[in-house]
Amino acid sequence: MSSKLIGIGVGPGDPELVTVKGVNALRAADVVVVPVMDTGERGRAEATVLHYVSEDKVVRVVFALNERTDRGRREAAWDAAGERVAELLRGHACVAFATIGDPNVYSTFTYLAQTIEELVPGTVVETVPGITAMQDLAARSGAVLTEGTEPLTLVPVTAGAAVLKDALNGPGTVVAYKFGRQAQAVVEALRETGRIDDAVWGSSLGLAEESIQAAGELDGRPLPYLSTLIAPARRDGGRGGKL
Repeated sequence: MSSKLIGIGVGPGDPELVTVKGVNALRAADVVVVPVMDTGERGRAEATVLHYVSEDKVVRVVFALNERTDRGRREAAWDAAGERVAELLRGHACVAFATIGDPNVYSTFTYLAQTIEELVPGTVVETVPGITAMQDLAARSGAVLTEGTEPLTLVPVTAGAAVLKDALNGPGTVVAYKFGRQAQAVVEALRETGRIDDAVWGSSLGLAEESIQAAGELDGRPLPYLSTLIAPARRDGGRGGKL
């Protein structure tokens, strides 16, 4: 029989935000892979998973280096991680991979699945959706993501602040991910487009070090890498078109 690789979204950090289906899938898997940095500290996905499965079932695999300049070294580490998961699949019927947020939204799992399809042909790949950081931030801050016919634009600021500014100049709500290191550029983009008054940002959602603030309070200092921003759509306060 073919082995199964299942990507499970475990939410943004609060263990209570893992879905029932996600918990069942974690417990049913033979092993649960969690991605870790080469520095070795426990990541958000691992901390969440350990609320539901025993530590002896968890396999830590280095998927990222604390390194942004040596592309060759990063790719070598990625190849080694793919081989490690492939090895697990050759010895187990079901391997789960836990990822923060959702496995189909800017997730390491997407690339892992592509690698496994090459290394272990015939592997069945499935995903279990997870709650995203933008959903959690909206719930915790009271920011409404969309109403009526409003579009929703999700931008990773790793693509550059110019991409965010273009989105802010457009309609609907704009969500920015991974903007912590470019906080100053994000603040400038919000001010230039007139979108800062209603915007809110958050980091470490659901964790002890959680921070949620109005974007107008940002002073440009670097923030945690996984910070999330919501700039709600411009609304006139009326009810027309919401339904």
